[in-house]
Amino acid sequence: MSEERSIAPISTPDAPQAIGPYSQAVSAGGFVFCSGQIALDPKSGELVGDGDVAAQTRQVLSNLEAVLAAAGTSLSRAVKTTIFLADMNDFAVVNGIYGERFTSDPPARATVEVSRLPKDVLVEIDAVAVV
Repeated sequence: MSEERSIAPISTPDAPQAIGPYSQAVSAGGFVFCSGQIALDPKSGELVGDGDVAAQTRQVLSNLEAVLAAAGTSLSRAVKTTIFLADMNDFAVVNGIYGERFTSDPPARATVEVSRLPKDVLVEIDAVAVV
C-alpha cells in the first residue's frame, strides 16, 4: 500500500532568494532539507564580509536559521550539515563560529574544501533538520 507523502518547498524573505532553479529548502517526511546558504544579505542581495571568512560564516548561519525558522524548526534540530570551504586553512575559524551556534548535541557534519563556490564566497553550509 503506497502512502502519499507531503513535499513542500520552503521560502522566506528573511534569507537570500535562490540564485538558480532550486528551493531555499524542501520539507519532506518530517525533515527539512536546506539548500546551501552563502553569505548574502537577504535584504540587499549583496555579499557580506568580502574576504572575511568569520563574517561570512556568521551570515551563512543566520541565513540557515531563517530558512529553518520558515520551515518551523531550528538549528538545534539539525541532524546533518555540510560545510564547503574555499580554503581548508579557514577550518579553525569556521569551526569556532559554528561551535557558537551548535553548543550542545551538534549534528553530524562533513567539511570539504572545494575549488570554487558561488559568487566566489569563502564558505557555504547546507543542513538537514527534523521538523
